[in-house]
Amino acid sequence: MVRACDLKQREVINVVNAERLGYIYDVDIDFETGKITSIIIPGKRGIFSFFSKKNDYIIPWEKIITVGRELVLVRLEGIDVVK
Repeated sequence: MVRACDLKQREVINVVNAERLGYIYDVDIDFETGKITSIIIPGKRGIFSFFSKKNDYIIPWEKIITVGRELVLVRLEGIDVVK
């Protein structure tokens, strides 16, 4: 079982192209079921978009292949990531 607080600060890597997407900084949780529905990684921000979340990557839990101690591997092809 993975707890939401255990996921924070783990690096996320896409196995399709070996791209480092960044580090998890938040998760979405379905409070009715208590399950994590997606992980959120901050997108690249410019100087004037420091507080903007519109460039964040929201990766659905179904796209996660495995969760390791330091890494989370995901399979993202095409436009699987919501920004």
